[in-house]
Amino acid sequence: MVLFVLLLLPILLLLLYFIVRPRPLTIPIKNRHVFITGGSIGIGLAIAKQAASEGARISLLARSLDKLEEAKQSIRQAYQVDVAIFAADVRDYDAVQSAIKEAGPIDVLVVNHGVYVIQELENQGLDVVKFMIDVNLTGSFNVIKAALPLMKDRKDKWPASIALMSSMAGQVGIYGYAAYSATKFGLRGLAESLQQEVIEDNIHVSIIFPPVTETPGIDEARKNMPELSKIIVGSGVMKAEEIGKITVDGIKCGSFSIPCNFLGQTFAIATAGVSPQRSFLMASLEVVFAGLFRFGGLLFQWNLYGIIEKWHAQKKQ
Repeated sequence: MVLFVLLLLPILLLLLYFIVRPRPLTIPIKNRHVFITGGSIGIGLAIAKQAASEGARISLLARSLDKLEEAKQSIRQAYQVDVAIFAADVRDYDAVQSAIKEAGPIDVLVVNHGVYVIQELENQGLDVVKFMIDVNLTGSFNVIKAALPLMKDRKDKWPASIALMSSMAGQVGIYGYAAYSATKFGLRGLAESLQQEVIEDNIHVSIIFPPVTETPGIDEARKNMPELSKIIVGSGVMKAEEIGKITVDGIKCGSFSIPCNFLGQTFAIATAGVSPQRSFLMASLEVVFAGLFRFGGLLFQWNLYGIIEKWHAQKKQ
């Protein structure tokens, strides 16, 4: 049986090489228009600076004009590139559409905005749940729908990109993350379906899965986060600059799934399902190690529920 598997594996991998879709490609960044929502602070600003360092023309959209002005100056001073700013709420489709029309055709759209409120669903107000859905999910639809006509009508026919900022909470559910994870899991469904709709226009969709990241809002979010959520998530965080570079590198490769650390990569393989995969190497790893990583996922869940059980037991004492 083992010999049969070893003989079959090269044939399977050869077949896989021919069926992987879409094919590998390179998406240029230099001298192209990169439009980033939530671009005034945190990960969005880090992505903007990384793209600017590679010669892109930058447009930023966020709610605070003051923060946008600060971001604009910091990018211009560091990289001497054109930066346009637009103050708008992603929940307001008309405002978003107006900003995007003024910005002009977009080559790389980074849908990065989001709000992050962690609390048990029982204790979380429905107004807060709706707020996260409206910003994280509906706001993403608004931005993409407003941008698509101009992206399809762009003058150059180089590959274009739409990148959506999900989260590792969009790969696995975590205690206290019910509403937040629902919005981030939703982005994956949006990304997978959208890729099929825009592939003929040479537009390539990516979805990024960062872990907890050192941003201005993380300390505030931790103040109200359930203690059990803090234990599960842990204290380790990545820097926004790291996520920015990983994101831009992933976009340039046309990667559909862009995990940001080792744990995220294992989750990406374990949850690959029927999502697109450009890389023959990654497709091979997903096929060969799917069972092993599923076992790893079960161990992760076993540990997770052990933490929850232990925490509740201590609380009852």
